[in-house]
Amino acid sequence: MVKGLYTAYTGMKEEQRRLDVLSNNLANASTNGYKKEVTINQAFDERLALRIKDSGNNDMPARLGGISMGDDVGEVYTDWSQGSFKVTDVKSNLAVAGDGFFAVSYTNKNTGETSIKYTRDGEFTVDRNGYLRTTDGDYVLNQFGAMNSNNAAGNYIRIDPNTDYTVGYDGTIYQNNQAVGQIGLVDFTDYNYLSKDGDNYYTLVEGGTLQAADGSIKQGILETSNVNVVDEMVNMITIQRAYEAGQKMIQTEDSTLDKAVNQVGRV
Repeated sequence: MVKGLYTAYTGMKEEQRRLDVLSNNLANASTNGYKKEVTINQAFDERLALRIKDSGNNDMPARLGGISMGDDVGEVYTDWSQGSFKVTDVKSNLAVAGDGFFAVSYTNKNTGETSIKYTRDGEFTVDRNGYLRTTDGDYVLNQFGAMNSNNAAGNYIRIDPNTDYTVGYDGTIYQNNQAVGQIGLVDFTDYNYLSKDGDNYYTLVEGGTLQAADGSIKQGILETSNVNVVDEMVNMITIQRAYEAGQKMIQTEDSTLDKAVNQVGRV
C-alpha cells in the first residue's frame, strides 16, 4: 500500500514538471522564433518485490512479483518545426524559411564578455551607424563570421543607414544595385548540441558542428512562435486531471492505511 503512495507521488511530481514546461511555452507564445519544448514520460524500471524474514520459505526471501515505481519525465526536447510567418513590411525584419539560424555577437551585460549565439528571431534594427543589431543591441554577423565562428567587429553587418536597401533570399544586402554584405545564416549537423539560453538565444556546445544552411531569408517578415495556444491549453487540462487522479489515489491509500491500522489492527 505504501508503494501506491510513492507511485501517486511520482506521478504528481511528473505532472508538475510537465506543467512548468507547458507554462514556459505559453509565456513565449508571442516570442518571435521561439521553439516550444515537449516532455516525454517514462516509467521507472520495475523492481522485483521480495517478502523478507519469512520463516516458511527456509528464511529465504520469497518473490512477490514486479512492482512499478511510478513514472518520471524522461526527456524534455525542443520542437524545431517552423512557426508561422507574420508580415511587418519593416525592412530590417527578417525570417528564415527552412533550416538555419542567424549568428549574433552576444555581449554579456554583466561581464562584458562576447560570444557567438544563434537565434531564429529576426526582429533586427539598423542603428545610426548602419550596424544591423538585435532588439537587445547585439550585432548580427555576416556569412564569413557566422561560418567561421568569428565575431570580430569586421564581421558585423554594416550598411549605409541613409540609403534604401533590400535583402535577397541568400542574405545578400543590396544598396544602389550593389552587394554591400551578406547576412550570416548557418545550420548544425545535430541539434542535440544546441543549448537554449535566455533572450531567445542558443549556444553550440562542445562537440557540435556547423554546416551551411539550406534555408532562405525573407525580408519584411518575422517568424512567430511555433506554440499552438489551443493545444497547450488542452494539454494543461489533461495535466490537471492527471494530477487530481494522483491526489485521489493518495486519499484512497490513506483511507486504506487508516482502516488497516485503526480497525483491522484491533482484532
